Amino acid sequence: MTNKIDAVILANGEYPTQTQPLDVLNKASYVVCCDGAADAFIKKGHVPDAIIGDGDSLSEENRTRYASILHYDPDQETNDQTKAVNYLLKQGINEIAIVGATGKREDHALGNISLLIDYMRNGANIRMLTDYGTFIPCRDTKTFSCIPTQQISIFNFGTSGLHAEGLVYPIRDFTNWWQGTLNECTGDQFTIHAKGEYLIFMNY
Repeated sequence: MTNKIDAVILANGEYPTQTQPLDVLNKASYVVCCDGAADAFIKKGHVPDAIIGDGDSLSEENRTRYASILHYDPDQETNDQTKAVNYLLKQGINEIAIVGATGKREDHALGNISLLIDYMRNGANIRMLTDYGTFIPCRDTKTFSCIPTQQISIFNFGTSGLHAEGLVYPIRDFTNWWQGTLNECTGDQFTIHAKGEYLIFMNY
């Protein structure tokens, strides 16, 4: 995963409060808001480049005022976060960060996080920044920069041959998500060896 970001998606969870996601959002050259997230973004003095969704949580005032950048999509078989990712991919933008996707309802947060694997499969080089850390969907062997004692969690999405270098605790082909949580780095990088897909969470 590179640090390059071509677009940021602001989801309609809790608005970021911590430095890392706020910096990514405030410095973004292109911001797509998921429906009602535009209300919070606009209230803080910003103007999104695009608003994506079915319009059910966007205020009437902003629906009218920003009609020219509102991309209405009534599809109920997917969520607004996915609609925003697909919108960017269709424009050839695949270096994407998502913020504001957690908080409020835990079922929505869990769904938003799990969808990162689907986005990776569709060609997105994507990550999700929360107020506590970063989720990164991965495939096969990857090396990550870190700092000593930084906490790391690994979630298995059907991968095999899981083992690692640079972590305190050994890892294996976990069968339940909790089994890969609360590991930590021993140095300034770690490597996950695997064949298949998995999700990394790196605590700030």
